[in-house]
Amino acid sequence: MGTATEKDEVLVDGDPAQVPAGEAAGADTDERADDVPPPAGPVANLAACLTTAAVGVAGAVAAVALGLGTPAQPGAGLWPLAVSVAVVVLSLAQVLIGRRGGDGEKFSRYSWLSLVGLATLLGLVALLPVIGFEIPSLLLSVVWMKFLGGETWRSALLYSALVVGVLYAVFVGALGTNVPHLF
Repeated sequence: MGTATEKDEVLVDGDPAQVPAGEAAGADTDERADDVPPPAGPVANLAACLTTAAVGVAGAVAAVALGLGTPAQPGAGLWPLAVSVAVVVLSLAQVLIGRRGGDGEKFSRYSWLSLVGLATLLGLVALLPVIGFEIPSLLLSVVWMKFLGGETWRSALLYSALVVGVLYAVFVGALGTNVPHLF
């Protein structure tokens, strides 16, 4: 093997693949370097794991307060408890063995998008009992797909309508749940 040129094959995970110039293993373009935030460091990773574990513990306490019921007659808190326990277990696993997986990213301007997602989710929760789930769910889905996911208007509107239609069919039509709805 001689020196690599733009047209040479580059081994990627043991398989030969054509890689365009500037994208060879280890080469970053200026555009890629600007998009990737620097690593957060081990203290930030530990803080994130402990924060999610604390959220899981709080969720478990709230779930128990709702009532667990029995396996034959599950109460309102059974599934929230299961999810909360999973969050705590995964958070603690991340503390113990997650350090081998690399370093997380520092907060950047893209990190604020998670707060936008949370705010719109809280808006859904606030509007749900007032006007039903159809309109808030449609708005939430459009905002998440268009502004957080970067989809085109066409696909954001189409898929949002499909998502709400499927949710309606499952929860109102098939399961007959007591979800507030317009139709």
